[in-house]
Amino acid sequence: MGANMRVGILVNLHADMDLKEKFGELKEMGVESCQLVCWDRSLLNEETAAVVREAVREKGIEITAFWCGWEGPKVWNFYEGQETLGLVPQAFRFRRLEMLLEGSDFARLLGVDNLVTHVGYMPENPYDPNYHSVIACLKELALRCKDNGQNFLFETGQETPVTLKRAIQDIGTGNVGINLDPANLLMYGKGNPVDSLDVFGEYVMGIHGKDGCYPTNGYELGEEKPLGQGKVNYPAFIRKLKEIGYDGDITIEREISGEEQKKDILMAKQMLEELIAAE
Repeated sequence: MGANMRVGILVNLHADMDLKEKFGELKEMGVESCQLVCWDRSLLNEETAAVVREAVREKGIEITAFWCGWEGPKVWNFYEGQETLGLVPQAFRFRRLEMLLEGSDFARLLGVDNLVTHVGYMPENPYDPNYHSVIACLKELALRCKDNGQNFLFETGQETPVTLKRAIQDIGTGNVGINLDPANLLMYGKGNPVDSLDVFGEYVMGIHGKDGCYPTNGYELGEEKPLGQGKVNYPAFIRKLKEIGYDGDITIEREISGEEQKKDILMAKQMLEELIAAE
């Protein structure tokens, strides 16, 4: 098991982009799959879906997951992040749930069977009233995904592995899993990605190929790094994925832009493919 892992690339969907051109770039880089990311609610419609389906048909790129963002403020740190990220903050929860439900319907139009998002800083304490409110909200989302023939996947980072596993068990719909971003676990200071597979490995249905470092203060996340230059032990991580039988894709995410991004992505692709091919 594990030998079937492919390396894909994250693609951000924008209103003014040429998706066929972007998918063509992926093909030139030797890539066959992507996760499609969208934060723009106005694009979640049949017209956009038709454009995406045509690009997929023409360029032969498989979309393995639809990563759906949400509206409103977002601050990626340990303070404002608690009050702005995902479905946890009550002030934004129901409007964001509406967008995620629309995202599930949009993914159905694309024929994509995994919906992914950041849920936010799930409370560690299962007796926290906000924990149960978020679980109820996630259950509604998971049931919509189930109606659409999909899995709902937590993007890791803001929850400890144990909290995340408990949340999946408490949602209890049978179609909830994990999109494991090993760098996020480190950058949020929540866990070691290799060891996390001992906790929730059976729920992992997607992987981000990203690297980063642990936080060095209590306010800001750790720094993202080019793959192989951070603290994720990728040789051990890939070995562990093979041990648990993961044979999905590893989708490279590099959160910078321009030529440096492309260079880092190509470097990451080569490294990951060598590790996947190794015995």
